[in-house]
Amino acid sequence: MMSKTTSNVPMGKKIAFGLGMLANQMFPAAMGIFMVVLIQDYGLSTLMWGILFFLPRLFDSFTDPIMGFISDNTRSIWGRRRQYVLLGAVIMGIGFSLLWQMYIDDGVDYNFVYFLIWSLVFYLGLTIFSVPYVAMGYEMSDDFHERTNIMAVAQSIGQWAWVIAPWFWVVMYDDNWFGSTTDTTRSLGIWVGVTCAILAMVPAIFIKSKSTKDDQSLTPLTLKTLGGSLKQILNNFKEAFKIPVFRKLCYSTFLIFNAFNVVAGFSFFIVVYYLFNGDAGAAGLWPTLLGSVGALATTFLVIPIVTRMSKTMGKKNAFLVSQGISVFGYIMLWFLFIPGKPYMFLFALPFFSFGIGSLFTLMMSMTSDVIDIDELNTGKRREGVFGAIYWLMVKFGFAFAGLATGAIMTLVGFVPDTENTEASITGIRLFYSGLPILGTLGAMWIMHSYDLTEERALEISAELAKRKVKKKTKEISSAYGAGHLLSVLNNDIKLEAYSEINFDNRSIEDVKTMFLDKLNNRLCGLCFSPYVEGQSPDEDILSESQIRRRMEIIAPFTIAIRSFSCTEGNELIPRVAHEKGLNSIAGAWISGDKERNAKEIKALIELAKTGVVNVAAVGNEVLLRGEVSEVELIGYINEVKQALNGFDVAVGYVDTYYEYYNRPKLVEATDIILANCYPFWEGFGIEDSLQHLREMYALTKHVSQGKKVIIAETGWPSQGAANEDAHPSQLNAMRYFIQSQEWASKENVEIFHFSSFDETWKVRVEGELGARWGIWDKDENLKYN
Repeated sequence: MMSKTTSNVPMGKKIAFGLGMLANQMFPAAMGIFMVVLIQDYGLSTLMWGILFFLPRLFDSFTDPIMGFISDNTRSIWGRRRQYVLLGAVIMGIGFSLLWQMYIDDGVDYNFVYFLIWSLVFYLGLTIFSVPYVAMGYEMSDDFHERTNIMAVAQSIGQWAWVIAPWFWVVMYDDNWFGSTTDTTRSLGIWVGVTCAILAMVPAIFIKSKSTKDDQSLTPLTLKTLGGSLKQILNNFKEAFKIPVFRKLCYSTFLIFNAFNVVAGFSFFIVVYYLFNGDAGAAGLWPTLLGSVGALATTFLVIPIVTRMSKTMGKKNAFLVSQGISVFGYIMLWFLFIPGKPYMFLFALPFFSFGIGSLFTLMMSMTSDVIDIDELNTGKRREGVFGAIYWLMVKFGFAFAGLATGAIMTLVGFVPDTENTEASITGIRLFYSGLPILGTLGAMWIMHSYDLTEERALEISAELAKRKVKKKTKEISSAYGAGHLLSVLNNDIKLEAYSEINFDNRSIEDVKTMFLDKLNNRLCGLCFSPYVEGQSPDEDILSESQIRRRMEIIAPFTIAIRSFSCTEGNELIPRVAHEKGLNSIAGAWISGDKERNAKEIKALIELAKTGVVNVAAVGNEVLLRGEVSEVELIGYINEVKQALNGFDVAVGYVDTYYEYYNRPKLVEATDIILANCYPFWEGFGIEDSLQHLREMYALTKHVSQGKKVIIAETGWPSQGAANEDAHPSQLNAMRYFIQSQEWASKENVEIFHFSSFDETWKVRVEGELGARWGIWDKDENLKYN
C-alpha cells in the first residue's frame, strides 16, 4: 500500500526560502539602525522622525491585504508568487539604496520629503515581495511538523540579520570606513540594498511553482475586479477572523512582538546610561553585543530547541514553555544589568531570546495549519490573504511601537544626550522588563486555549485529501473503494465451515493479551515501513542505521518481511533482514517513469542474485493505478524471470485480488500470486471482515492456475475516518489482526500483515487512514500494549 507524496521539502529549498527571510529581516533591521542619523546628523525633529517612522509602515501594513488578494488570484505560467517576489526584490533594493542618498546641505525640509517619498517606494517593494514570499513558505509543505522545520531553517538564517545589523553602529561611527557618518550611511545603504535584493531574489529563482495559467477557480485580475476587490478583501478578513485559532495567533503575536519592539530601543540607553553612567565611549561594543549575542543565541540554541520541543510536546505547548522561559529571561535582565559588570547581562540572553526566537518559528508554522482550516471551510487556498492579515498585525504594531517608545520616554522623563535622573533611568528599566513580561503573559493566557492539535490537523488533512482523491480519475493505492468483491464472487466459490473467535464477552485487556500472544508467536510475514517522521519516498535516501534499528524491533516477531523498492536505500532492507535470518519479498517500484523502472528492475535483479531474496515482486498495484499497461508489466516480469533463470527466486507481482481475477495472462506470467486483500477498503464491518478476507483468498486461489497464493497485504487502521461500515479503531485493528492470524495459521495461508510502523507521510495521499496501519507507531512504540 505504498504511495508517493511530496510533503518533505529538500534542504536546498529550505535554505533558498531562508535566504529570502534574511533579506526580509535585514531590511527592517538596517532601517532601525540607520534612522538614528536622521536626528543625530541630518537634524530632523523628533516629530519628523516619528512621522517618517510611522507613516510608511502604516502604508505598508494596509497595502499588504491588497497584495495578498492579487497574489492569491494570479494566473500565470510561473504560478501565483514567484514573479512578485522577484519584482519586489528589485524595487526594495533600488528604494533602500536611494533612500539614504541625502546630503546635509539640502536642508531639513528637503531631506524630510525626499526620505518620505523613497520610504513609500521601498515599503511598496517590501509589500510586493513579502506577502507572496511569506505565502510561498506557507504552501511549501502540507506536513504538520515539516512546516515547523521550514520555518526553523528560515528563522535560523533570518536571525543573522539581527547578528549583523548591530555592527552597523560600529561602522557608521568610525570615520576610517567610508568617511563621516553620513558618507558611511550613503555607502552602506547601497551595499545593504543591493546585497539584500539579491538574497530576496533567491526564493523566486530556486523555489519552483506550478502553472496557474488555466486555473479557473481564481478571480480574474482586471481593473474592474481590482476595483471591486476591496469588498472581497474585507470579506476575506471577516472569514479569516471567524477562525478562533487564527485570532489567537494574531493577538498573541501582537502582544509579544510589539511589547518587545516598544522597548527594544531602550537597550542602548540602559547600557550607556545605567551601566556606563551616560558615557557612550566607555560603553564601546556592549550595546552592539546585547543585540548581536542575543541573535546568535536565537540562531544556534533557541530555534533548534523549540523545533525539537514542537515535535515532542506539540506546537502550543512548545510556545507556552518558550514564552515562560523568556519571562524568566526578562526578570534576569533586571537583576543582571549591573554597573561595572556589563558582561553579566550576557547570561540572561539565552533565556530572554526564547521569546522572539520561538515566536515566528512556531506562529508561521501554526498559520499554515490554520490555512488548512480555511480551505476546509471555503474550498480556497488563501496563503496570501492569511499572510497579509497576520503580518498586518505585526507591521501595524511595529508602527505603533515607534510612537509608543517616544511616549514612554516622555512619561518617565528620559531625554537622550542629557544628564538623566536616577528615576528616569529606573523608569526605562521598569518598562524594559515589565512591558514585555505583561505582553508575554497576556499572549500565554490567550494561547492556553488554542486547540488546533496535531490530531485535529491530521483529521483536517485527511478530509482535504479525501476531497482531492474524489477529483482524481485514477486510484493511487489499495484505497480502492467498495463493491469489487461482490461483483466478482460466483457460485463456484464455496468456503468450508470455519469457527471464528467470538469477541462479544472479551474485555479490552483480554483482546490486548490475545493480540500480544499472536504477535509473540511470530507472524508469517510483515510489510516493512522504513520511513521515519519527516521523511518521504520522494525526497529521502534511507540510512542503514534506521533500517537496522527498525529491523531489530520487528525481527523477533516475524519470519519474513516485504519491501517495496530496490533503490534509494530500500535495497538494504532484504540484506539486513537476511542477516537476521528473515525471508524477504523484495519489490521493484514500477510506475509511469520508465527510466526509474529500469533502475528498479536492474537493482532487483542484482539483489536477488546475491541470495537475500526469496520472492521478487515486480511492481505494486501499478495496474490498479493505471500507470502502465498489462502488456508493459508482463514485459518487466519476463525480463526479471529471464535474468533470474537458474536462481531459486520466485518472480511475481503485487496487486489487489480482483486484478488477478480479471487478468488471466498476468496469472500465467507470474511464478507466484501476490494478492492484496483489504476487507476494510471494501467497506465491510469488523464483524464480517474475516469472512470476506476468506472469500478474497478463495477467489484468488480459484484463478491462480494452481500457483501458490500469498496474501501480500492485509490489515486494519487504528485511527481515521470510517469507510462505509468499516470503522478504524485500536480495538478493531487488534480484532482483525487476531482473527486473520488465527485463520492463516489454522489454514496454512501465508499472510503478510500491513504494516510494521505508522508512516505519517501517507496522510497526504490517503488521509489519516494511510498513516495509521502500523503495529508500532511512528515513534516505534508498540501501539497495542
